[in-house]
Amino acid sequence: MNPSKKVFDNILQAIGNTPLIRLNRVAQDIPCPVYAKVEYFNPGHSTKDRMALKMIEDAERDGRLKPGGTIIECTSGNTGMGLALAAAVKGYKLICTMNDKQSKEKMDILRAMGAEIYVCPTNVPPEHPDSYYSVARRLNQQIPNSFFPNQYDNLSNRQAHYETTGPEIWEQTEGKITHFVVGVGTGGTISGVAKYLKEKNPDIKIWGADTYGSVFKKYHETGIFDNNEIYSYITEGIGEDILPANVDFSLIDLFEKVTDRDGALLARELAKKEGLFLGYSAGSAFGVVRQLKHLLKPTDLVVVLFHDHGSRYVGKIYNDDWMRERGFLPQNNKVAKDFVDRHSRLPLLRIGVGEPVSNAIRLMRKYSISQLPVVKDDTFIGSLDERTLLDALIEDPSAVDRLAGELMRKPFPIVEATTPVEEFRQLFTADCGAVLVHLGDGEYHIITRNDLIAQLG
Repeated sequence: MNPSKKVFDNILQAIGNTPLIRLNRVAQDIPCPVYAKVEYFNPGHSTKDRMALKMIEDAERDGRLKPGGTIIECTSGNTGMGLALAAAVKGYKLICTMNDKQSKEKMDILRAMGAEIYVCPTNVPPEHPDSYYSVARRLNQQIPNSFFPNQYDNLSNRQAHYETTGPEIWEQTEGKITHFVVGVGTGGTISGVAKYLKEKNPDIKIWGADTYGSVFKKYHETGIFDNNEIYSYITEGIGEDILPANVDFSLIDLFEKVTDRDGALLARELAKKEGLFLGYSAGSAFGVVRQLKHLLKPTDLVVVLFHDHGSRYVGKIYNDDWMRERGFLPQNNKVAKDFVDRHSRLPLLRIGVGEPVSNAIRLMRKYSISQLPVVKDDTFIGSLDERTLLDALIEDPSAVDRLAGELMRKPFPIVEATTPVEEFRQLFTADCGAVLVHLGDGEYHIITRNDLIAQLG
């Protein structure tokens, strides 16, 4: 055995002392060194291991958590994992309430660690009885010998980072750190680290990553809790519709919002360029550095904390279909086939030149479509759209009995499956709302203006 290798009595002793890693390729346009505090090296693969253990040990110490007890927590997944480690080692039962936007991977991992999961709706206010906050509190009241850590308001959360994460960063940078950047959810990480670092050097800047749909940025800047700032968002682990007690706004110099799309794309970029397979909020945190690089000088040293591991987001930000459905993937390399793949198994609806217009209206209504190709002997010779039909019917209601060939307009342009989007999107005009895609073997499908917007928006 290597005598320099440290031996642990249990998995909890492996928490902390995570590495600081310089970012290179992704940070080429940043005027100063940028280092990542990579928290997925914790045994539970996130920074939440630190505060989960601290909350449990403090509760054991003051009697709030007794032997054989049940831990009940509302979590986005990572705190639940940290609590699961502690529960497994110490012999507690664990119940986690989670909102339904969290990844399936997080839920599956928690179940594998022995946790019981309650999935709650995301789009309800915190005080709603079905919110994951309310469900956790209710279970805590109903279950004897249970403990509700409440990571949002339990100050052991930020104390854990004051005692461990902050000192590690200070020592690893030899006190040269000038900026600390991190995503803000419960506020424990940013507030605990900020308190320690500012005690060492009050000039260190603390930047928090927020997301659109969260109240933090506006509240920090104005002191106003604006309900109009609250709406559903996709990014996991940062942003809130409440003000957790752990967020010490006086220690934070600024908040910067990063879009759902940018956070996802930057996480993928970090994987491809730095070999760091990270969670969603890591992309958002690095997005703050990118967006505020004009505030940095060559003499600065930035540390950005990356919360967790990408394995919990394989079905989301690292899944091309999931990304494409939300319009997050760059469209530069898309071809016509990409726009019809999801519905190419369905037949192309069309109408014969000799059919009455009433048949076209029936098809449009039944399938919620707005345009149809007109065919004669399997050849596309024209097109009908809802605007043409509406104009005709307003002028003459009896037009419903006319033939499609009498009202049709020019046929839709036809492109090949491999035609780049840059070429065929130019075919969409005020008079042309669709193109046909030749898929080979006499098969065709349609790309409408709505399909284009959905993919490129």
